Amino acid sequence: MRIKIIAVNALIVALVGLLAFLLVRSSLSSVAGNKDQLTLEAQNDVNGAAGRLQLDGLRAERWLAGAATEAATLDALAKATPAARAEAASKRCDDLVSRMKNEPLFEKNVPTLVAFVDTQTRIVGRSGTNMGRGDSIGTYAGLKATLTSGQGGSDVWYEGKDRVLASYVAVRDSAGGTIMGALVASRPLNDTLSRVSDATTGRALDVVVPTGDSFDVVGNSATRLPQLDDAVSKSAKDMLKNALAQQQTGNVREGDYLIAASPLPAFADGKRALLVAAAPAALIQDPTGLAMLPIFGAVAVGLILVIVGGLLLGNYITRPINTLEEGLLAILNGQADKRFELEHAELGGLAFRIDQLLNQLMGVEEDTTDAEGRVSMAPNAGNFGDALSVDAKQGGEQAVDPAAAASLAAEPAAAYYSRIYREYIAAKRNLGEATDHITEQAFAQRIQGMEQDAQSRSGKRVRYQVLARNKEVVLIAVPLP
Repeated sequence: MRIKIIAVNALIVALVGLLAFLLVRSSLSSVAGNKDQLTLEAQNDVNGAAGRLQLDGLRAERWLAGAATEAATLDALAKATPAARAEAASKRCDDLVSRMKNEPLFEKNVPTLVAFVDTQTRIVGRSGTNMGRGDSIGTYAGLKATLTSGQGGSDVWYEGKDRVLASYVAVRDSAGGTIMGALVASRPLNDTLSRVSDATTGRALDVVVPTGDSFDVVGNSATRLPQLDDAVSKSAKDMLKNALAQQQTGNVREGDYLIAASPLPAFADGKRALLVAAAPAALIQDPTGLAMLPIFGAVAVGLILVIVGGLLLGNYITRPINTLEEGLLAILNGQADKRFELEHAELGGLAFRIDQLLNQLMGVEEDTTDAEGRVSMAPNAGNFGDALSVDAKQGGEQAVDPAAAASLAAEPAAAYYSRIYREYIAAKRNLGEATDHITEQAFAQRIQGMEQDAQSRSGKRVRYQVLARNKEVVLIAVPLP
């Protein structure tokens, strides 16, 4: 019994757990692997990072534009001799670096180079050192355009050994507005990308530039994109080329990641570099493992509870059955007086009926009285008088109103016996007891006999009243005046 109960319930728990696992895994896979949603999020991430990177460059330009119009800047470039201009320019650059350290704009990303360059892109003076004066800072198209047009700009400089994000503005004389040179500030590209990553996606960022038919990584945040560590795959390369040529965001799936690239149109001509970010191709890489542990853990707990519950339920059922089996075996072996006193919600009634059957088969009279000595079996034609006597004993005598006793004494005998019979039958039926076997003649004869017995004991004439109380019908003996 116990094994069957445990097996059936364990099978149900296992099937429900398996169904729950399949449904949860399917739901997680569909939600976590929504390709359109994940692609859109990857593009939004890289566009947001690219926008922040370009915003940092633009803010640096505006700060430099303000410094370029200050008197100290103009005085440094207005010195009479080259040596004096170089000294004044270097001192002015050092002063600007000191100011930048206290600017929230450059927090954790202070420029490592601030320099004045002339119209030929030669360094007039720079911060931190006297070396390099007269050297060309490079042939950067953006810087040359600024020295020609006077329009400031920002760009990624990677031709030299240093990879930086440079911002530059033109410096004009105060008289005619002639361009005297440019003020340049550059920050390490890797530090800038790390700051942008912290403020936006929180993921790795790379800056890539085209080199012939491929792309090189010239800057990265604290961590690089593993998808671009080795040679760029053909699919990623095609995506990067298209994004650079079309000046629009592109994306491609590489293994478990979505690689998204965004051009930097605010930098130089916008076709020199791309900002690349990678996002997981699924929010949950292993929905099977994620769903398996909690669901199968719950199934294991359920199986343990099934085993415990099966043992308890099996014991609750098998123990009384074993008791009945052992008792019947004892009766078969000659123990005729063996009876079952089994208190059990489900099998107690069966044990009582077996006792009744044994009594009838063996001719043993059954005790039909309850703990208080009252008759508990239903009256029939053979024992109706005994039952009626019990009803009378339960009621006993009771003091009544003298007027009621006088009215009862004055009632004609025929009317009295007919009325009390009807009241007795009605009261019994209201309690759900059988009355078909009780005839009015037998009832009247029995009442008359009880009246004679009562009169012989008390010396007074009595008549009875019918009273229903405590779900019982009782006969109250009323002494007559």
